[in-house]
Amino acid sequence: MTDDTATKHGTITPEQCRETAEAIRSQIARVIVGQQGLVQDVLVCLLAEGHILLEGVPGLGKTQLLRTLADAVDMPWSRIQFTPDLMPADIVGTQVLHQAEDGSRSLQFRPGPITANLILADEVNRATPKTQAAMLEAMQERAVTVAGETRPLPRPFLVMATQNPVEMEGTYPLPEAQLDRFMLKTIVPFPSADELVAVVERTTGSVAPTVDPVCDAATLQAMIALTRSVPVPDHCVRHAVDLVVATHPEGSGSEGRTSPDLVKRYVRFGASPRGVQALILGAKATALLDGRPNVSTDDVRAVAVPALRHRVNVGYEATADGIGADQLIDAVLHATEVPGSGVRGAP
Repeated sequence: MTDDTATKHGTITPEQCRETAEAIRSQIARVIVGQQGLVQDVLVCLLAEGHILLEGVPGLGKTQLLRTLADAVDMPWSRIQFTPDLMPADIVGTQVLHQAEDGSRSLQFRPGPITANLILADEVNRATPKTQAAMLEAMQERAVTVAGETRPLPRPFLVMATQNPVEMEGTYPLPEAQLDRFMLKTIVPFPSADELVAVVERTTGSVAPTVDPVCDAATLQAMIALTRSVPVPDHCVRHAVDLVVATHPEGSGSEGRTSPDLVKRYVRFGASPRGVQALILGAKATALLDGRPNVSTDDVRAVAVPALRHRVNVGYEATADGIGADQLIDAVLHATEVPGSGVRGAP
């Protein structure tokens, strides 16, 4: 079966998936300097059709990243700039009064920017909680409801939201229910001096870097379906469950293991069941990106920090003592052993 035939029939091999992902990564590298960890997390969410939350100061190329990704996968994208006066109808769409040529009037639905395949929710924590909540149904159900009618969104569908650090002025911290909808949360680091030099060279000249489409929606759908079908050994599932249970102060995992002392002291409540789902789906995508047809515990641990950091709610004591979610997840990884093996799923 040729590559074109495979894509046309909705199937793709692990090797074809890895090659396509690497082609997307190469196209992104034409525009985005460095940020390998960020690009890896975005590709993981792309294969798993999960949403990603990026946190960092303005000007680090977060908007440019999604624009470049959309060009590489040849799919429509839209950008929603979140501001304090943004209303839910500005996101999902609204009913407008339409007058026909014969003078008759009727209400017609005018879709909002959420109806694209790739959505950039820029500075999502600058909008009010009411507007932030308008994203919940779209992110979870892949649909929007306006005037009592539910309309499905196009697939694949991915939301890449950016937020400024919560210490900045004029921000509204996202509620736990909305944070839980994001598969991964990535902290965007400030570039090094050498990377800043490369950024200046690429963006201040007369010739801008170009991106070629290397994928389409059908191919990406096949890659997403393949990601879902990757087999996961039982011991990897158990390890993911143990990691999530260990984020709870009163957690007790397999073989009587309990949460580490840092978690018992500083965590108010731990990750939800969506955390386990994010670990397993992220591990499947990580394995495919590495060219392997099955998941290992290393894949689960590789996505543990971005999958769990926004699902661990720390108390005031942690803030006072300078303990962050990443340190707590590192403690969980250090304290949680890998259980014995078995196999789950088709070979």
